[in-house]
Amino acid sequence: MKFGVFTVSTPEFSLKDTIELLKRLGYDGVEWRVQSIPKGNSSKVPFELRYWGDNKSTIDIEKVEEIVPEVKKMCDAVGLEIFGLTTYLKPYQFDVIERVLRAAKNNDIRFVRVFPPEYPDKVSKKTQPQLWKETYDDIRKLEVMAKQYGVKIVFEIHHDNLMASPSAAYSLINGCDPDYIGLIFDPGNMVFEGFENYQRSFELLGPYVAHVHVKNAILIPEGRDSMNALKFKRDWASLKNGSADLAHLFEVLKTMGYDGTVSVEDFSNDVSTEEKLADNIKYIKQLASC
Repeated sequence: MKFGVFTVSTPEFSLKDTIELLKRLGYDGVEWRVQSIPKGNSSKVPFELRYWGDNKSTIDIEKVEEIVPEVKKMCDAVGLEIFGLTTYLKPYQFDVIERVLRAAKNNDIRFVRVFPPEYPDKVSKKTQPQLWKETYDDIRKLEVMAKQYGVKIVFEIHHDNLMASPSAAYSLINGCDPDYIGLIFDPGNMVFEGFENYQRSFELLGPYVAHVHVKNAILIPEGRDSMNALKFKRDWASLKNGSADLAHLFEVLKTMGYDGTVSVEDFSNDVSTEEKLADNIKYIKQLASC
């Protein structure tokens, strides 16, 4: 396995500084966050939301074809592999997805992430069956595009969208060519929604597992409702302090013969980014060697 970091986890570092940090800490690669760069006063972004609202380790999607070659040169210079370009684009955003695919192809990058539609659909109020049919059809169109560029399009198992569980994700991509359509397996997201037994999940998904995110999360008691029933809130956790059984995950990865790429995501806020990423690489290497 090769170990990297998804740069959503390095919000205060520039692109160049992120590369230097990951190389110094002993990571094999990097998964770049690709998103629009927000304009405005970043000082107003709450500290715990800086990963998404003030992330300096982000490739501007408006300039993706200009920036990726520069980033690739910097990564190549230190021997850091680019695992993928991870966007927040929806399956129907074909024109922009194509630009990112072209940037990936021209720089020998293996995958591009596309984000499944959110559910519930708070904007258009579409039902799950309506969204499922639209997304199913869009994925088949994206498969054609992925084959054209020779770059795999991956979707992430993620709470609050159509692919919240391995089974839900499988229902949408089953029948596609796994060389061009795949999944990011994410046990941290499955703490919030969609947990399924890891072994069963990998047996079901098989070659569709293209990449793994390692992060953790927890449900925290938060008072009681009007009928005195206990309520819980979602929260991110450090890798060692969440509900996802990462030791078991790595057991399953080894059992299933997974020898691909793994990216750390860590949204905890107890220690500095450098300190937690230094601890994370030691921890996941220990898990992988057990």
